[in-house]
Amino acid sequence: MCAHVLVAEDDEKQAELVRRYLRREGHTVTVVHDGRAAIEEARRREPDLLVLDIQMPRVDGLDVARVLRAESDLPILMLTARSTEDDLLLGLDLGADDYMTKPYSPRELMARIRTLLRRSGARKPDATSDAVLRVGGLTVDPARHEVTVDGRPADCTPGEFHILAALAALPGRVFSRAQLLDHVHGFDRYITTRTVDVHVMNLRKKIEPDPRRPRYLVTVFGVGYKLTDGAHDGP
Repeated sequence: MCAHVLVAEDDEKQAELVRRYLRREGHTVTVVHDGRAAIEEARRREPDLLVLDIQMPRVDGLDVARVLRAESDLPILMLTARSTEDDLLLGLDLGADDYMTKPYSPRELMARIRTLLRRSGARKPDATSDAVLRVGGLTVDPARHEVTVDGRPADCTPGEFHILAALAALPGRVFSRAQLLDHVHGFDRYITTRTVDVHVMNLRKKIEPDPRRPRYLVTVFGVGYKLTDGAHDGP
């Protein structure tokens, strides 16, 4: 699929390399070199995907992700020289959909971009998987990318939303962390199953009356997680 991709990268040579690969695959590309320009361009052009370097002048990539995620579900692929797990989890917690550590293979980057574009396309209104999902007082609307709990809206990042939608589509079924990770990121050598635990922890803060005693998003010890109708008092 052809898409419009916004590339926010302060290294001009690196940005040009990414631009050439994207154009070779038929995409249109806009390149900016600082975080403030990334925010302004994303608001103005509404791109299909943002390739976002973390270390940029004026406004860094983490703040860009924080601002844009509060406004839309624009797919975000983060690029960074930082490789610690804490940095990775912070980026995901702010709403990044994928994360690559420099140096990276341009071919792998294009594969990641194709995956994100397919997934974002699957969330559009003509998708066959857009039926509203209801589990107890929890409602997940894939077409509108909305979650409500007893009528109260719960704002979820794309990663959190994909996990919740997968669980809500098959309530009561136990998913392993690896299975849930595949719903969020597909293949990624840098991301571990701890990523799922972080998303689940954040989801519980948003959908559970008492996150310390979850009723909807339940841990099945030694296996993974399942979604219930909330009509129990177990952990």
